[in-house]
Amino acid sequence: MIKAIVFDLDNTLVDFMKMKRRSIEEAIPAMIDAGLKITHEEANRIIDEIYKEQGIEYQKVFDVLLQRVLNEVDYKILSAGIVAYRRAREAALIPYPHVYSTLNQLLKLGIKMGILSDAPAKEAWLRLAFLNFHHIFDAVVTFEDTKERKPSPAPFIKMLDKLKVKPEEGLMVGDWAERDIEGAKKIGMKTAFARYGDTFDTKHHYADYELSDISELIDIVTKENKL
Repeated sequence: MIKAIVFDLDNTLVDFMKMKRRSIEEAIPAMIDAGLKITHEEANRIIDEIYKEQGIEYQKVFDVLLQRVLNEVDYKILSAGIVAYRRAREAALIPYPHVYSTLNQLLKLGIKMGILSDAPAKEAWLRLAFLNFHHIFDAVVTFEDTKERKPSPAPFIKMLDKLKVKPEEGLMVGDWAERDIEGAKKIGMKTAFARYGDTFDTKHHYADYELSDISELIDIVTKENKL
């Protein structure tokens, strides 16, 4: 029986990579307009390089960009980039189709819900609050809670403890097979692969279920709980 569903956040509830691309595409011309002497293509290349070095959640990417191009941080240029980035991010931060309706149906079915993300706590909560999701979920676990990232068992165990359910009573939904699916299966959770958010062209995910749309979770809960 499924008593709780745990969701990854980025590329499972929201299209994080689309949001990131749009935000960067708006920030670069804003910095150039503010005086940064660089081509759009070169700025994109350096930013991609920084994210590969530091991780996609790195919060000082524009600072490092300016250091590499100017050997200093020009706050006029930095501010222009940050403001443009944030405006674009808010416009692009929207949930996948049927997320709101599916979460509401799960609430009506009495299913507990949690967010398990490797994102920094502040960034995860900002996304949840912007989407008005922060009141929906019973528990949120981020990297800061265990200092370990998926597929380590620690964050999954922490989540189940917060939700007060056994592993076999939980269903993990995520887009990253090697982290979300593998980590959850290690501790005995059921799993559902979010194919609609897959950015890796995953061939084999070994999840119990595959979702082409998040709304398919309702049928899974109905089947598992014999409703």
